[in-house]
Amino acid sequence: MNDIIDKIKSSGIGKVEENVSLKKYTTYRVGGTARCVVYPKNVTRLVLLIKILKSSNVKFKVLGKGSNLLFSSKDYDGILIKLNEFDNIEFFGNNKIRVGAGFSLIKLSMLAAKKGLTGLEFVSGIPGTVGGAVFMNAGAYKSDMGYVIETVKVLTPDLKVIRLENKEMNFHYRTSFLQKHPDYICLEVVFKLRKGKRESIEEVIAERKARRVISQPLEYPSAGSVFRNPEGEFAGKLIEDLGLKGMVKGGAMISDKHANFIVNYKNAKSEDIKYLIDLCQEKVLEKYNIKLKCEQEFVNWE
Repeated sequence: MNDIIDKIKSSGIGKVEENVSLKKYTTYRVGGTARCVVYPKNVTRLVLLIKILKSSNVKFKVLGKGSNLLFSSKDYDGILIKLNEFDNIEFFGNNKIRVGAGFSLIKLSMLAAKKGLTGLEFVSGIPGTVGGAVFMNAGAYKSDMGYVIETVKVLTPDLKVIRLENKEMNFHYRTSFLQKHPDYICLEVVFKLRKGKRESIEEVIAERKARRVISQPLEYPSAGSVFRNPEGEFAGKLIEDLGLKGMVKGGAMISDKHANFIVNYKNAKSEDIKYLIDLCQEKVLEKYNIKLKCEQEFVNWE
């Protein structure tokens, strides 16, 4: 691995960090140590990086803000790729935004509001990147990315850059083409919004923020909602009705404010969180014959 890292450094791909705690890269603030994190400067450097990694058979993963990931406590012996440099943004036409995959969702929603563009209010509380949100088809308040995206620029497995139209992205509830084809990498997105009044848009964002403070355990590290809501049901209510709200395992807890959140309230380990996720799934299946689908991705557990 040292030879590969030296080659990446000498190739001028971008900033390289070695032996860093994954607690820095996930909103759960848990995980082992990552051998190497690379920040490619642009698409050309990203392609070069992937060529190097594939030719050496080194595993890699692209990270956003880590808001839907649960790494194990084991060391990650591959390369993590952060697209922070993919942060270009351009407003064009009357209602469109072209923005890089590494751009902050929360920042994007605020900039759109200032421009009097409505449609992105639902992401104003999601601590992720544009690319991560496209991958997950992030959503809230009865909206999701599929409603506001026009096109997505991606890097294909054979390292070609192409654009996919909205219908090609196959957006459905918390899923997309990218989830089913993880070898594709989101590079850039074009959003198509609607004109609105800045004051009204900012009022909606402020009202929803106030509601989140009351209803969600924002004072602790978490990854947001743990489970997708089953059709016609609310995952949090199912868990709460089973008496699991407030249950503790090590430093992790099923939030006593919202049962569909698991929080790191006291230096939790990844395994503490995973235990509570598994417990909720097991008990809900046993009682209601409903298999809760986890929104989080489990990394480095094999």
